[in-house]
Amino acid sequence: MAQQALPVRDARLGKPLGVSGDEGVRATLRRGGAGRSGRSVSGVALLLPDGAPDGTGRPSPLSALAVRPLAGRLVRAGRAEGLTAHVVRYRRRGWNGDAADPARDAAWAVAEVVRRYGDVPVCLVGAGMGARAALHAAGHPAVGAVLGLAPWFPEPGADGGSPEAADDAGPDGAEAPGDGPARRAADPVKQLIGRHVLLVHGTNDGRTDPELSYRYAERAKKINRDTCRFEVHSDGHALLQHRSEVHALAVDFLLGALFAHDFARPVQDAMAAPPPLGLRMPLAAGFGKSLRR
Repeated sequence: MAQQALPVRDARLGKPLGVSGDEGVRATLRRGGAGRSGRSVSGVALLLPDGAPDGTGRPSPLSALAVRPLAGRLVRAGRAEGLTAHVVRYRRRGWNGDAADPARDAAWAVAEVVRRYGDVPVCLVGAGMGARAALHAAGHPAVGAVLGLAPWFPEPGADGGSPEAADDAGPDGAEAPGDGPARRAADPVKQLIGRHVLLVHGTNDGRTDPELSYRYAERAKKINRDTCRFEVHSDGHALLQHRSEVHALAVDFLLGALFAHDFARPVQDAMAAPPPLGLRMPLAAGFGKSLRR
């Protein structure tokens, strides 16, 4: 007897982290931007897990678990500022070509944050496929920052688009006149105008090509000077070898982008430097320990 496919669930926000006093305690939210503890929420980090190029089945729970340590690190660092975090639960495990399912789920999640908390700034934090979804969903007015870890982009000519085909956007973000389907289908960058954008990629990533994320960042930098990219030398896709430094960089970026803290000098330098310097900035060993904010 053939098995019936499981029904597709709606996208969901995981339970909030960082609302109550102890990290890891989950609170049911009241309307009006405060948790059960009465603590006001002044900013939200939305964590977008990794996934697969294709697949309409339910996402693996392991992908959501993989981003929870970073979520915990962010809410600990941002607790005094009123930061909370949610892990987004996708409807499907894959990007699925033009459907761009996780990007749609990310856009829904931002709108849901605004419905729950009101007018608070949002940082989209994505890993792998989730980083691509975060970049796509950045156009919502509530989004102030995007952090992409080991972002996945399809190989040129695959998935209906080509990050390699630069759109030659001008200062206003308008694309150059048509140059064929590949140019029009390239992953968009115009939605990043006015946002702080940070990409982080391991140079030994065997799963998502670091060069493709560089090319995307190069296009984004043309229209948005507040774009930078760090390279983690010798690290792989999961960025585990230098996880402490990567998490410290994420904290520094989020606090600066959402709450106007001063960025650490390497982040300031990366934002200010033209390509390729600001897009191939090495993440120094000991970042967050040896460097002062």
